[in-house]
Amino acid sequence: MSDTEFDKLATAAFKGERVAARRLAARMQLSEAQALLQVLTLAAGALGLAHLLGEREALRLRDEERRHSRQAASAHKLAMRKAGMQPSAAAWRGWFDGSAHPNPGQIGIGALLCGPDGQRVEISRRAGYGNSSEAEYLALTALLEAARDHGAHGLTVYGDSQVVVNDVNLGAARGAKGLEEHRTRVISLMAALGAVQLRWIPRHRNGAADQLSQQAIARRDQTPELIW
Repeated sequence: MSDTEFDKLATAAFKGERVAARRLAARMQLSEAQALLQVLTLAAGALGLAHLLGEREALRLRDEERRHSRQAASAHKLAMRKAGMQPSAAAWRGWFDGSAHPNPGQIGIGALLCGPDGQRVEISRRAGYGNSSEAEYLALTALLEAARDHGAHGLTVYGDSQVVVNDVNLGAARGAKGLEEHRTRVISLMAALGAVQLRWIPRHRNGAADQLSQQAIARRDQTPELIW
């Protein structure tokens, strides 16, 4: 048997059949090729070895096609995700976070706005009394107002509040009750800025905005402060 013929048998054989062939070869003092031929001939039965090899080759090709399709789909999803999460170099990016101590309680808001030419705007101030959702909305509003004032374009905004991100993205028809006034203000600002994308990120990726909001709460001075 040629190496090419053996390779064809080995490719067609299942793992269990290859194991059985090695055991048969050791027990009967046969070559691995001879043992594998016997195992596959027995597995083929009345339909014959050629039929079995044809079926196995068709199965291999189908599996390979499925694998390539899955790899292509995964690569496409990854490319789309990167495209969505990594704005172009000409775009603006912003992060926001709001906190209430206790909840409800004194609100501190923090936001960071970064531009393509090195612009950096930090917002850290107290914003009255309310709950955590109101605090997040006030932080987002402050960020969008700063973006408007600085002529930001192609803005992507990140926040770790699923309540606020979902509330804005779902819109008035499916938004949360009690946040209508905040939602209306944010949507109006986003419309004025043009193509604004609002995305949720986990808290550990929102450290800068969180720190700014906590700094606002920690200040003893009750006067609202804005850091530019």
